[in-house]
Amino acid sequence: MWPDKRLRTAAQPVEAVTDEVRAIWDEMTLAMDAMPGVGLAAVQLGIMQRLAVVDASEERGKAVRMANPEVLHESVKLREHDEASPNLPGVWATISRPRAVTVRFMDETGAVREQDFVGLWATSVQHQIDHLNGKMYFDHLSKLKRDRLIAKARKAKR
Repeated sequence: MWPDKRLRTAAQPVEAVTDEVRAIWDEMTLAMDAMPGVGLAAVQLGIMQRLAVVDASEERGKAVRMANPEVLHESVKLREHDEASPNLPGVWATISRPRAVTVRFMDETGAVREQDFVGLWATSVQHQIDHLNGKMYFDHLSKLKRDRLIAKARKAKR
């Protein structure tokens, strides 16, 4: 839970996709679906590896598993979306991010690939990469809005 320092620490790169990494992805996918959410970064579970899962499909079961994801290209056109995190429950904020991104990552086979994400998929991928870099969604807000959001979260927690 925020303000755990691990949420403010950049995750370590994954050297190779192993059975252990695949097991972590399995647990992450179960946790994401149980929330329910459209993405999860390993650091949200206290695992300091650059691993993420994203599933913004309506029917679910289409999770993209990523190791070491990085944005290569982002659209100029932005998209606003209400973002939240299970690590700071009870609050959300409208965040503006690029509507589309091209991301390079290692997939579940260990192959490096590039994939385009649009809409909610793009928003979720960027949100997860922020987590892997030690950032929270509210870091995209002004200081005043961020302080208000954190105060509201603390009040909701009591």
